[in-house]
Amino acid sequence: MARNPYEVLGVPKNASDEDIKKAYRSLARENHPDRNPGDNGAEERFKEVQGAYDVLSDAEKRKAYDAYGEAGARGFPGGAGPDLGGMRFEEFDLGNLGGNLGDILGGMFGGGRRSATRQPMRGNDLETHVRISFEDSLEGVQVRVPVEVETACSVCRGTGAEPGTAPIVCPTCGGRGVVSEAQGLFAFSQPCPRCRGNGTIVESPCRHCRGSGRELATKRYAVKIPAGAKNGTKVRLKGKGEAGHDGGPAGDLFVVVDVDPSPLFERRGSDLVLDVPVTYAEAALGAAIEIPTPSGPVSLKVPSGTESGKLLRVKGRGAPHLKGSGRGDLLARVKVTVPKKLSKAEKEALEGYRKVSNEDPRESFARAGR
Repeated sequence: MARNPYEVLGVPKNASDEDIKKAYRSLARENHPDRNPGDNGAEERFKEVQGAYDVLSDAEKRKAYDAYGEAGARGFPGGAGPDLGGMRFEEFDLGNLGGNLGDILGGMFGGGRRSATRQPMRGNDLETHVRISFEDSLEGVQVRVPVEVETACSVCRGTGAEPGTAPIVCPTCGGRGVVSEAQGLFAFSQPCPRCRGNGTIVESPCRHCRGSGRELATKRYAVKIPAGAKNGTKVRLKGKGEAGHDGGPAGDLFVVVDVDPSPLFERRGSDLVLDVPVTYAEAALGAAIEIPTPSGPVSLKVPSGTESGKLLRVKGRGAPHLKGSGRGDLLARVKVTVPKKLSKAEKEALEGYRKVSNEDPRESFARAGR
């Protein structure tokens, strides 16, 4: 790592793992060799981004980098090396004593020399969105989702080496990924400048992926959206995310469901709310009216004296429960309508009602003023 990995990814030192992943994905796609043919600078930036992510995506390497810089992340993988008086040493050159105090101390503290060769790393999880109709969200539906993913190169199978060749052990560090730099009595480990800490080098880079071992591909997956899905429901496709690194497993793909709104129904968990207009006469006298539900019309009994805004429950006519069996309920929200135009007969009937009515809806105002 020639530069601060936080600066390479453009994230602050206190960035969350998710922020680091997002920054890496964006920069990796932007500088991927497939998107920048013939641009050697992009290829170098791609490798630099990959190197920065290798450090910051590993909790131990990140901790070591934060404490000791580049040597901590690469020379002391996983925070290697015993802690002596606030300093960490991976190995000491004892000269004429003919011994390696790093090995001795390693035995004392439960470890010896550690190879800095990169370990298999799980691929990134991916997230994509799919939009479905309200009706499909209630019944369930299967959709095909296109996803652009970074996969192992189809030609070199992720090795980065031209077919017929293979990466070789780095002759400079002997495959350890680190080299020792003498500073007086001690020899400190540093990332190998030739293999950049990988332990291997590619002498004949794959022409298809330009030695990166990765390529961009659009894959289409059949995704089953379960009945009862709502806005924000996530469907996980295990192993359908980005390919792993150095033989690591692939990440997962999360499909986030966006549901189109319904012109009739409002979703409340597994319950559905339906505004039901009724006339003043129906609300005052009571009535049996027909209302729609997702599974067909039903008869709703409106009790006499029903006020506007009252919720009437219709059991089992809501959305399917996403977990478990059964359905929610339909909540009919009564909306008492006021006619905007009245016939002569209607006016006369209402005038007659007003004359004989003893109702005082504002009686509470008078009591409050006393």
